[in-house]
Amino acid sequence: MNQNDLINTFVPRKYDFIELEKDLNFLLSQYPFLNLNCIGSTVLNKPIYEIVFGCGERKIHWNGAFHANEWITSCVLMKMTEWLAQTVSNENLPYHKEMLELYNQITLSIVPMVNPDGVNLVVNQEIENEEYMNFVTKINEEYDDFTGWKANIRGVDLNNQFPANWEIEKKRKKPKTFAPRDYPGDFPLSEPESIAMYNLANERNFDLVVALHTQGREFYWGYDHLEPSISAVYAKYFSEVSPYKAVKTIDSHAGYKDWFIQEFRKPGFTLELGKGINPLPLSMFDSIFSETFPILLYSLFNLEGGNLKSR
Repeated sequence: MNQNDLINTFVPRKYDFIELEKDLNFLLSQYPFLNLNCIGSTVLNKPIYEIVFGCGERKIHWNGAFHANEWITSCVLMKMTEWLAQTVSNENLPYHKEMLELYNQITLSIVPMVNPDGVNLVVNQEIENEEYMNFVTKINEEYDDFTGWKANIRGVDLNNQFPANWEIEKKRKKPKTFAPRDYPGDFPLSEPESIAMYNLANERNFDLVVALHTQGREFYWGYDHLEPSISAVYAKYFSEVSPYKAVKTIDSHAGYKDWFIQEFRKPGFTLELGKGINPLPLSMFDSIFSETFPILLYSLFNLEGGNLKSR
C-alpha cells in the first residue's frame, strides 16, 4: 500500500496553531465521521485538540509536536488523517474496503499538536502575550531567534515531564531552571500540556502509542526492559517497511513513550522523523511523509502472533 495512491489536499506549510485549526475545520466539514475533542488547554489557554477516527475496540494513539521546533510532525499527522478519512469515505479509492474494515475495528486517537504555544513561538518568532513574550526572550538570552526552542511557553520540556525515572533526568539535565530546551520542570506533570496527555492515556487505556519527533531517521521501542514482547514484532515490521533504524533503548527517561511502557506494559514508540537540524525544512516533507507513512499504517494493525492482521 502506498500513500501516493491518493491525492491529498493537505498542503505542507509553516504550521502554527491557526493553520492547524483551519485544517481541522476543513476535515470535520468534509468527513463528519471524524470526531474532535479538546483534551486540555495550554499555558496560554489554547485548546489541545484530539481527532478520533474509528469506532472499534482496539485503541491506538498518535501524537506530534511535543517539542515546539518539531512542528513538521503535526503536518505529517494531519496529512495521514486526511489519507485515512479519504480512503474510508470514497468507495472508488484503492484499499477502501480494507480501511473501512479497519475503521470498524480500531479507535485511533490523534493529538497533532501537543505544544501549540511553543509551536507558535517557533513558527512566528513571537507570541501575542506580552508578559510571556518578555519571559521567553529573557530565558532565550535576549536572542530574538526562537528556531531552537523545544519547550512549552514556560520553558519546560514537555517530553521530560512524565513520572518514569523523572528524578534521574532532573538531576542530570544541564538547565536547572526554565530554558528553551531540556528543563524537565520543577516536578513531574507540572505543565498543563503534559497533564492533558497523561490524563488522556489513563482514561483511554491505549493498546499502542506512537509519538512523532524529529530528527534521526530511527525509532525507539523499549524502556527499562518493561516493554512487552510484541513490541519487538512491531519494531521488526517497522524497520522492514521503512528506512528507519530500530533502536531498543537509549539513555533517556521521563518521556511520554517511556512512561506509557512503564505504566501500561504495552507497545510504545518514539519516531525520530527525517535527519538534519531542527526545525527540519519543508523541502523534506514529502520524503519524511513517505518514510513515515508505512510505520503509521502498520501501527494500526494487530500483530499478535507475528502475523499482519487487523484483529
